[in-house]
Formats: sequence, structure tokens, C-alpha cells
Amino acid sequence: MMTNLFSTFDPSTNIMNLSLNWLSTFLGFMLVPMSFWFIPSRYNIIWFNILITLHKEFKTLLGPLNHKGSTFIFISLFSYILFNNFLGLFPYIYTSSSHLAMTLSLALPLWLSFMVFGWINNTQHMFAHLVPQGTPPVLMPFMVCIETISNMIRPGTLAVRLAANMIAGHLLLTLLGNTGPMLSFSLTLFLILTQILLLTLEFAVSIIQSYVFAILSTLYSSEVI
Repeated sequence: MMTNLFSTFDPSTNIMNLSLNWLSTFLGFMLVPMSFWFIPSRYNIIWFNILITLHKEFKTLLGPLNHKGSTFIFISLFSYILFNNFLGLFPYIYTSSSHLAMTLSLALPLWLSFMVFGWINNTQHMFAHLVPQGTPPVLMPFMVCIETISNMIRPGTLAVRLAANMIAGHLLLTLLGNTGPMLSFSLTLFLILTQILLLTLEFAVSIIQSYVFAILSTLYSSEVI
């Protein structure tokens, strides 16, 4: 009984010949965020520099009337879309950012909140945006219609742009990959090289599309302040 009681403290205890006694110690190191270490890793330094650059750029776009901390929502949005796009590059992983159900659920509430905030707090400013400066009186009704329509389709264009760009690259990779078994050895090598180049392009597209989504959301929000 005493042996069984103290066997949990035995360093040689194993499960299926795998020594798992020290696993909890390493899990502790894994769970502690890297930002709590005195000397951050190179990856952390790179990521912090990216976030600081984005913060400065979004702050410039929002202008002097932006609220404190308003850039954090756009940085979080950029990071969320970026990680989802990157995960979609791995085989057999569902690419959520290539579906309108996902992209519309990001774009529509964001745009709607901007519109509600703008029309409640800055009604006169929102009306002024419907007629560009210097428009002749004859064209004013048409400009109001055009500006209203362009404003209404903004969440749709945001959502479709992200989804379409993610679908296009993945679809091309899949279609080219399906032709592999029917090709000769030399053409298969060429196909693999093409796939690697397309994957690199998709890597760049993942970054660009998340950046475009965040930048356009920032520009739309700056119009309602």
C-alpha cells in the first residue's frame, strides 16, 4: 500500500514506456506567455514591431479626433484574419476566411456599428458626406443616390474581397494538385515547383488581404468621426 501511495513521486513512473513525469514542468513553461520573460524572443520582437507599426499607421488614418485605444480593435482584427488565413495554408485545415458566413460576420457588425455611431452622434457630418464638395446643384440628387449605394455595399465588398481572394488561390492549388497523378516525372517536378511558387504567393496574399481588410475598416471608421 505504501509503495502504491508513493509511486506517483517516483521519477521512473511511465505510461506505455513513455516517461511523462516531467511533462507538467514543461507544460508550465509553455503556458507562461512569452511576454512575461525578461528577454523576449526574436519572434516576439518582430511581432511587437509589426503591432507598433500598425498602431502608428491606424492612428494616422483615424486622425486627431480618434479615441484612445481605438486602434486596438483594428490591430486585433488584422491579427485574427491573418492567423485564420495562415491556418488555411496547411493541408486538411478548414479555411474559415474563404466563406462569406465568416467574412460577413466580421464586416457587417463593424460597418453597422460605425453607421449607428455616426448617424446618432454626427448626423450633420454624415449628411455632408453624401454630397461631395463642389458638386453642382443639378447633380446633387444623383450624387446622394450614388454615395448612399456605395456606402450600403461596403460590408459586402469587404466580405467578398477577402473570401474571393482566399478561395481563388486555394482552388488553383487544388486543381493543379489533382493533375499530378496523370503527369510524367519531369512534368510532376515542374508541377511541384509551380505549387511551391503558388503557395508562396498565397502566403503573401494572406498577409495583404488581412491588411487591406483592417485598413479599409479603419478608413470607414474615420469618416464617421
